[in-house]
Amino acid sequence: MTLYEQWFGAAYNRDGRTNERVWDEYMPQEQKIYEYILENKTKEISGTVKQLSERFDMTPVYIVGFIDGINETQDPRIDIEHLTEETEVTIKIDFPTLFKKMVEYKADHLYSLPQWKNIFKEEEMKKYYKEQKNSGTYINPNAKVGRNDPCPCGSGLKYKKCCGKNVKTVEA
Repeated sequence: MTLYEQWFGAAYNRDGRTNERVWDEYMPQEQKIYEYILENKTKEISGTVKQLSERFDMTPVYIVGFIDGINETQDPRIDIEHLTEETEVTIKIDFPTLFKKMVEYKADHLYSLPQWKNIFKEEEMKKYYKEQKNSGTYINPNAKVGRNDPCPCGSGLKYKKCCGKNVKTVEA
């Protein structure tokens, strides 16, 4: 059984639901890696799976879980299904992409880490957060927005309190 199969089998039950016990153990360890990356502004992590597991005090199976989680930010993607303890891995960190992926996956325990302030200014984090939240939202450009409708920018405010604040209405 490959490391990835071990990870997937431990993290998810046969019916596809998460195994809470495993995730409760894994997530604090994952968070420590991200805290390290952000505190040190690390742009690349490399080594064998075994070396990374020793470096971050995790099992090789959990390191594969970490790689699985960050893999969508990698170009090219890491072939996680064939990882062994001896496989050499290089993880490149693109901070804006990583932050947006954390927002997309609703990993608020990760995108709200205080260490992000080491990487981005508050305005940048808000910008990236809003970009990601709006990326999956389709706004019909021909639709009329009523003043009491939710603002199409995704702020959660009424249009009249947001983007329509300074729009003058014309009496017909």
